Amino acid sequence: MLIGENMEEKTPKRKIRLWIKVVVVLILLVVGTLLYSRFISTSGLVTKEYLVVNENLPEKFYGLKIAHISDIHYGQTTRKDEIKSLVKKVNETKPDIIVITGDLLDREMKYTKEDLDYLVEKLNELEATLGKYIIMGNHDNTQEAYAEVVSSSNFTNLNDTYQILYNGDNNPILIAGISTGEYSNLFAAEKVEESIKKIKELNTSYNILIMHEPDYIEEFDYSNFQLILAGHSHNGQVRLPFIGAIILPPHAKKYYDNHYTLNDTELYVSSGVGTSTIKFRFFNRPSFNLYRIVNE
Repeated sequence: MLIGENMEEKTPKRKIRLWIKVVVVLILLVVGTLLYSRFISTSGLVTKEYLVVNENLPEKFYGLKIAHISDIHYGQTTRKDEIKSLVKKVNETKPDIIVITGDLLDREMKYTKEDLDYLVEKLNELEATLGKYIIMGNHDNTQEAYAEVVSSSNFTNLNDTYQILYNGDNNPILIAGISTGEYSNLFAAEKVEESIKKIKELNTSYNILIMHEPDYIEEFDYSNFQLILAGHSHNGQVRLPFIGAIILPPHAKKYYDNHYTLNDTELYVSSGVGTSTIKFRFFNRPSFNLYRIVNE
């Protein structure tokens, strides 16, 4: 009887120890995942390279390289060292065009003059042979310093306008921009359609559009653009294997992944450099896109 009683006493103790081990392992997994998502997965900038083929591209632009930066959210997880690394890596690709598709700044940050001076200095160091272009994101719209940063950074502000680019002959391409729609009254489909009408009249053979929130493409006729570059979604800051994005912002619920083919239009959505709202990334490293465009 004594042996039986001892065994009965040990069984509950073993169960308790087992549950304690399970709880400790779960806690370690959660803490480890949070630490990885906050401090490791938010660093280590990746270059995503894409070959874009379109027969409309003029011959003189064959091999055109576009560096696409988005959603820096300067001051969150993208600080001075990360900006310095970004500039270095982008310049190493020797792009013809650099675009920033919104959220250079972050609505939750209070920037010092030193912060902004450093950002302007680094943006000026970005090099492109044909031009550097930027449009406003929904976070930029909340920061008074945004306009001054852009005007001092040698970037062309493409908010709701366009520019024609020549490269050695009389057959140009066109690049246009749409400013943010979220949390502002800046986005007006009528205004965009008016610009598109003018663009159609120009009859350029290859047209590029940069915008922030990709879902807004359904509010206007985008068919005149062969290439559309957007941001905002971060491709889902937090992604799970076999599931994909589980956290997405408004106006990036439908078009949030890396690439979509919409009839004759190619839409690419950047996963971004920084973080928004939560300072975590999971299975989604910071990145910028590099497109090489050819006509065959």
